[in-house]
Amino acid sequence: MEASDLGTAIEAARAGADAILLDNMSPQEVAEVDKALRELGLRDRLILEASGGITEETAHLYAPYVDVISIGALTHSAKALDMSLELEDI
Repeated sequence: MEASDLGTAIEAARAGADAILLDNMSPQEVAEVDKALRELGLRDRLILEASGGITEETAHLYAPYVDVISIGALTHSAKALDMSLELEDI
């Protein structure tokens, strides 16, 4: 389940989601989700993933609160490699 705010994350957890992607949330918002789910006794049974706007420089701010961190820049900002494959019949 994808959530972009605390209310949606709690709703997803209560509905039985086993994983919640916290999308485009600040480290502070992610910490609030983690805390709220722990207080409700729901955190230990699900996987929390943070994604959206996270960089290699900011990942450590999310790490204490989630199980998985996705950094899209690793793929969508990678430089392309121009190469070809030529086959010859011998």
